[in-house]
Amino acid sequence: MHQHSTATWQHGHSFGQDRPHAGERRTLIVLLLTAAMMVVEIAAGLAFGSVALLADGLHMGSHAAALGISAIAYAYARRHAADPRFAFGTGKVNALAGYTGAVLLAAFALAMVWESVHRLLAPVPINFGWAIAVATAGLAVNLASVLILGVHDHGHDHGHAHAHHQDHADHDYHDDDHHHRHDLNLRSAYLHVLADAATSVLAIAALLAGLLLGAWWIDPLMGLLGAALVTRWSWGLLRDTSRILLDHQAPEPILRAVREAVERVADNRLYDLHVWSVAPGIYAAALGIVTHAPRPPEHYKALIPPELGLVHVTVEVQMCQDTPALHGRAA
Repeated sequence: MHQHSTATWQHGHSFGQDRPHAGERRTLIVLLLTAAMMVVEIAAGLAFGSVALLADGLHMGSHAAALGISAIAYAYARRHAADPRFAFGTGKVNALAGYTGAVLLAAFALAMVWESVHRLLAPVPINFGWAIAVATAGLAVNLASVLILGVHDHGHDHGHAHAHHQDHADHDYHDDDHHHRHDLNLRSAYLHVLADAATSVLAIAALLAGLLLGAWWIDPLMGLLGAALVTRWSWGLLRDTSRILLDHQAPEPILRAVREAVERVADNRLYDLHVWSVAPGIYAAALGIVTHAPRPPEHYKALIPPELGLVHVTVEVQMCQDTPALHGRAA
């Protein structure tokens, strides 16, 4: 019995996750800015006796924790990209961090509702001058963070012949325009600083109303409005990240493009098609093809446009026993 070396067909499954992402550096910068502002707000709240500033500082701390999770996720995914315990690499760490961030956003929204209702029932005195000044500084930091992150965003029982996409270098894993809409970890960080910015705007508006009009009740009402906005963002992120974590099928345009690419040869028919995300913007796929003239798996793999981002393709080919006339003839 001959022994065959499989080294020629083996390849890594890091799929570019071993390289630093643009979002990693940006998230770290924003984390440092947020942590610094958190310290300033807590210190100011303690120094000036402002419960509003202290609460805002603690809320800033919750977002710093979420940004810390995002930063850790980037580093973990990069350092463990080649770990064989991860069947398809560490790309889903990105989605897991995004899901965790979404849960924290939802918890933050609940805390905002609780605090707003409490202040409606039991108002507290507010030092409007200092509160407005520090809230404005916080807004400036949040807007700078939004600009730094810059997200514009805002998815067999038969024997198998395996074919792997070897030309990974053809995919630019640092192409921001292509991947920002897929980087759910970066999107989570972005939504946290956006939530900070939105609540700061609402807080400043409410504080000005209280200072100029004496309408103290606008402050807790703005808190409820902010909670509703954050809840909406959290739900969208939970939906998108859970689809990836549960191996939801790729978006319909990608499925349609794969089907059309394979079946443009009149004799090829797909009887099974699974495409799922394994990292931001890249996918694995399992194809079942029936044909009258079976070809090697590499032939069918080569039909798939590389721009679709399919980096790991498994092909199963079955011989069709029906007459060719049933499938029609090529023009």
